[in-house]
Amino acid sequence: MKVSENLSIIKKRIEESARRSGRQAKDVKIIAVTKYVTTARAREAVEAGILHLGENRAEGLNEKYAAIGEKAAWHFIGSLQTRKVKSIIHQADYIHSLDRESLAKEINSRAQRAVQCFVQVNVSGEESKHGMMPEEVIPFIKSLHTYENIRVCGLMTMAPLTEDPHVLRTCFRKLALCRDEVRALELSYAPCSELSMGMSNDFEIAVEEGATMIRIGTALVGE
Repeated sequence: MKVSENLSIIKKRIEESARRSGRQAKDVKIIAVTKYVTTARAREAVEAGILHLGENRAEGLNEKYAAIGEKAAWHFIGSLQTRKVKSIIHQADYIHSLDRESLAKEINSRAQRAVQCFVQVNVSGEESKHGMMPEEVIPFIKSLHTYENIRVCGLMTMAPLTEDPHVLRTCFRKLALCRDEVRALELSYAPCSELSMGMSNDFEIAVEEGATMIRIGTALVGE
């Protein structure tokens, strides 16, 4: 299917989910995860009206950025090795995987502007997942106060691979509560208004629980 057709279906599902939870669909941004598709397919997504593209490898981001440029906002959504920061820092508008001080230090030193960063939280506690534990989030964010090139725009998590709605809802709800605790601190460098959560298989529940950015790959641009 064309990306535009998939996008129409996904938007309707977002609208329904938002309506169920008393939200407005316009408050949910769609990030097209293009890591498994060609540059041509990514360009098709932009032409269909997608404003945000997500890549999880530096090579993939740079390849597609070279072809598409600033027609979209670029999200680095994968685990980010410290040594790779220099190769994506000038292309990425958002980094979704800030999870340690060494990475924060490298981003801060390499960036020439304030970079929008999501702190990655391992809400599920799975050993296979990256990210810090919820109880580590506030101390970590407080430690970033001297890093002038880091702006903590929100929190990100990856839910367990399950079809159990209760497990998914619990995971997303925990992240939202964690986000609310950070917002309550009213830190100028960490407004933490965004929630990056929800993918092709679970984005409707994520929207119901407050997601402001959902990362959609397969359902939008295909395998």
